[in-house]
Amino acid sequence: MRITCIGGGPAGLYFGLLMKKLNPAHDITVVERNKPYDTFGWGVVFSDATMDNMREWDPETAAEIQEAFNHWDDIELHFKGRAIRSGGHGFVGIGRKKLLNILQARCEQLGVKLVFECDAQSDEDYADSDLIIASDGINSRIRGRYADVFKPDIVTRPNRYIWLGTHKLYDAFNFLFEKTEHGWFQAHVYKFDEQTTTFIVECPEHVWLAHGLDKADQEQSIAFCEQLFAKNLQGAKLMTNARHLRGSAWLNFQRVVCEQWSLQNKHGSHVVLMGDAVHTAHFAIGSGTKLAIEDAIELTRLFKQEGDDRCHIPAVLAAYQDARRIETLRLQNAAWNAMEWFEVCGLRYCDQLEPEQFMYSMLTRSQRISHENLRLRDKAWLEGYERWFAARAGMDRDPALPAVPPMFTPYTLRSVTLKNRVVVSPMAQYSAVNGIAGDYHLVHLGARAMGGAGLVFAEMTCVSPDARITPGCPGLWTDEQGAAWKRIVDWAHANSDAKLAVQLGHAGAKGSTRLAWEGIDRPLADANANWPLISASPQQYLDGVSQLSRAMDRGDMDRVKADFVAATKRAAAAGFDWLELHCAHGYLLSSFISPLTNRRSDEYGGSLANRLRYPLEVFAAVRAAWPEHLPMSVRISAHDWVEGGITPADAVEIAKAFKAAGADLIDCSSGQVSKAEKPVYGRMFQTPFADRIRQEAGIPTIAVGAISEADHVNSIIAAGRADLCAVARPHLANPAWTLTEAAKIGFTELAWPKQYRSGKPQMESLFAREKAAKP
Repeated sequence: MRITCIGGGPAGLYFGLLMKKLNPAHDITVVERNKPYDTFGWGVVFSDATMDNMREWDPETAAEIQEAFNHWDDIELHFKGRAIRSGGHGFVGIGRKKLLNILQARCEQLGVKLVFECDAQSDEDYADSDLIIASDGINSRIRGRYADVFKPDIVTRPNRYIWLGTHKLYDAFNFLFEKTEHGWFQAHVYKFDEQTTTFIVECPEHVWLAHGLDKADQEQSIAFCEQLFAKNLQGAKLMTNARHLRGSAWLNFQRVVCEQWSLQNKHGSHVVLMGDAVHTAHFAIGSGTKLAIEDAIELTRLFKQEGDDRCHIPAVLAAYQDARRIETLRLQNAAWNAMEWFEVCGLRYCDQLEPEQFMYSMLTRSQRISHENLRLRDKAWLEGYERWFAARAGMDRDPALPAVPPMFTPYTLRSVTLKNRVVVSPMAQYSAVNGIAGDYHLVHLGARAMGGAGLVFAEMTCVSPDARITPGCPGLWTDEQGAAWKRIVDWAHANSDAKLAVQLGHAGAKGSTRLAWEGIDRPLADANANWPLISASPQQYLDGVSQLSRAMDRGDMDRVKADFVAATKRAAAAGFDWLELHCAHGYLLSSFISPLTNRRSDEYGGSLANRLRYPLEVFAAVRAAWPEHLPMSVRISAHDWVEGGITPADAVEIAKAFKAAGADLIDCSSGQVSKAEKPVYGRMFQTPFADRIRQEAGIPTIAVGAISEADHVNSIIAAGRADLCAVARPHLANPAWTLTEAAKIGFTELAWPKQYRSGKPQMESLFAREKAAKP
């Protein structure tokens, strides 16, 4: 085949040499706009795993890189006058120029033609090529020429960064944080050869502007950064080799994702994007070079597997996109998480967190590194952090005892102390009769109270008959219902050390529906059995299916508020330890908050402040009726997942309003307000809402959603992303989920119910054997 690689970066050069090595008969040319053996930029980073991959495909190149690279395991944080170091992270650093020079020399050795100082304008200039690799970088002309086919999604991020170097040498990957009168700056610092270190300085746009750096030339920017980090640099100078850039050298990162990766042009040549031209990964996790190298490896592998001649090109390119899309999206998502952490750290973490917790948050920023993964990397550091965290939680721990995992530290609000950070979520059971919680609820909640969690929520408990979701929902509108709940609460208190919580709510427009297993969200089959519905504004939850609710008037508001107060008093009499007001998921109070469901023109509609007015009235009345010494939380939908609905930024303001009204904690859920929602699901997918609200609104939070193992809970709690973790479906599958997870991670101090204690050592030894048997 005749192959032309447009762009002589890592992707184009490495693919060229691999294909030439695969079949020396291929006619391969790499076209590069810069001079021979010249390049811009400082060091690049990739992982040990990528090096292993390179050794398999071209040992000669890998060996030369091995001699040139700098390898380190440690990450060191410099923050608030402290230096904290953690090991076991496994990075490879090499100068970009040195890496490209090695690849260039290897290409020439194998017979790949290198054409320098040729600024290729179009793929059509190489009409005789069978395959054209568009590895022409983030500003790819080829991608832009065929944007209607490649369909790139390019997002310009808000932070500014400048890529500098220094001759000061560091023996770890360093992160430096400095605060100025206008905000925080951070530097990403790593040595890449025996004389030089990469020094990337980053800050938010508003901080950059406030310092006048938009008007600074490169020399002035360098002088500013030298002064900012003078304490760390200790007299060393910063320098740039980006003289080719016009004006300021401060850049904005661009995230690139393409829907289509290849095409056939009008000359019959196949064109495929590679490296930064098709996908970018933020330098916060250093995966850009890794992606480029592994693109080249995968495309070569497929040609080797399918056949490296022209007739196989279409099939190979299709398979290449399928094979690489998932892996690149996975890395891009991790890089996005890491990038966002650095973009918001000045707002959310730098001022709020102490150095120890800040370090943990930074290390786990991509969500690829979990609590137990940190233990594998640096057990001593993590156990030291666990001891610090436990001490902060008020535990007076004998240093001779093992460290306590964060999820098993106590947590106190008002007069209530939870034995650990695990919460059994409120989960609708649809099994009440006339609103009365019966034997089923005693068994259901009693089993989970004995299962090890610190706090057990009963399902949403309705404040009136017309507040129910279904006829099977429990209530607290009668004394008989209150007595039934007291029976359950008393039993749980007598037989466990779990605290019991009630969640009071009103279904609003989502009420009068069938039991879940008979047709979730659908009106009752017997039309005569349906009850009238009220909400902030008239609506149908299911268009054309649900009943139409009517808008509440002042009389309705007063009645419902009184119903909440009466139910609150019954909940206190029943002995509940904790009360939560349900303002989420499109139910009545939520319908006032979301603009999707509140279209009122009075003082309860319009602005967010107005839409919050009635929920805050109800909250104030409930808080006044609920005992002062007991905690009260509010569940909100932090994201409607619909254009024009509540956003995470709105959620911060909602949380601030409830905090000002006296809320102790925000339970951070999302969605279920509109059937038009398009949630982005995934592991711990709602935790970022709890994190943002906790840091920006300054109120404790509960994280919920796809939290399914101890590692998730420990990672969330240790990083300060939430104060408690609510676990739902796993508790349906296993009432003793918390006891089980403790045994899995080897924490043997969690007490079991005395009746079950004989099973404890058996479970613990079983998990210990399984762990020991793993390679």
